[in-house]
Amino acid sequence: MDSAEYERKIAHRFAEFDQDGNGYIDRADFSKAAAALLAEFGTTARSDKGQALYSGAEAFWQGMAGIADVDGDQRVSRQEFVTGAVKRLRDNPRRFAEIARPFLHAVVAIADEDGTGAGVTRAGAERVLRVLGVEPDRCTAVAAALDSDGDDRIGEDRILEAFAAYYVTSEPDGP
Repeated sequence: MDSAEYERKIAHRFAEFDQDGNGYIDRADFSKAAAALLAEFGTTARSDKGQALYSGAEAFWQGMAGIADVDGDQRVSRQEFVTGAVKRLRDNPRRFAEIARPFLHAVVAIADEDGTGAGVTRAGAERVLRVLGVEPDRCTAVAAALDSDGDDRIGEDRILEAFAAYYVTSEPDGP
């Protein structure tokens, strides 16, 4: 994939992080995503799972800002996101998954509705994707792709792997 194609793909991903559509990614976008996930799964913010999600969202924001907030204004513009992601993540996409790990770990804990620790069901994954802004008609297909072994469970490691791959696929709309 050439640099221009990669930059187009990364720019497309920016919109998914910009939860409020104000043209910047900031702490509020991560808090909004956390609040929406808590509401979707009926989890209170004061619960251990709720606190873990907010802590994970903050860690994710701090990692994102560390990679991309070049001017230090505590918000990431589309250009900063594209430049930061291209320069710092292209050769090491797992790094992005690692900064997201605390958030994704907390999401899995909340979406593991039966509490078995065996992962998220496909239906649970669809709900998470929808809440996080994935186009509704794509949620089912993405969840099915994540459940590659067909056991109706998607583990945290698979989610992290897919998250990292999402940022290096050649198609802007790929899962």
